[in-house]
Amino acid sequence: MSITRRSLLVSVLPVLTIMATKIPTHAEIPKNFSTPRTLGNSNAKVHVEEWFSLTCVHCGRFAHDILPQIQKKYIDTGKVFYIFKDFPLDKVALKAAIVARSLPVDQYKPFITALLSNLDQWAFNENADPLQELQKYSILAGMSKERFQQVTHDDAIQKIILEESNYAEKHFKIDSTPTFIFNGKKVVGELTLDKFDQEVNDALTRTVPS
Repeated sequence: MSITRRSLLVSVLPVLTIMATKIPTHAEIPKNFSTPRTLGNSNAKVHVEEWFSLTCVHCGRFAHDILPQIQKKYIDTGKVFYIFKDFPLDKVALKAAIVARSLPVDQYKPFITALLSNLDQWAFNENADPLQELQKYSILAGMSKERFQQVTHDDAIQKIILEESNYAEKHFKIDSTPTFIFNGKKVVGELTLDKFDQEVNDALTRTVPS
């Protein structure tokens, strides 16, 4: 996956710049686009970042099977502040991340949950174009076809996502998804609830990084 990631970072910006010329008007960057999407109380003693890709089957399984349990046990009870962080492993995931972040904040989690729970239907459907399928999901979330074309072809918006994930790659040495950061400690790979429990308890011995 790291090879795919490096290839994306090297090649995607020139390609997207060319694609952007096909759209005469650039998309307006949403006001909260660069603000991380989060769940829970920011004053919680444990902060957990999940760096994920919207075309990652491991991320999909975690989102469907484990995250609802984590939300009930830790997030809704104020014990964990959960932060979603985009780390797209391919161009389709990049487009999906942009669309998700361009939606109203309250629609972000339902949208990414729908994508991650239905990867076989839109991302890996051999009989369908993943971007056309992504657009169908965006329409259901209230995004117009025109807006979808604008945000997915605008290199300025796409650069924001890439800069964030590039920082994670350099600062945390992230090269696969999902990767979690528990109060500054990196944990790589899909987690069970038991493993998440262990990492939360361990994180309580460290302060939340400023």
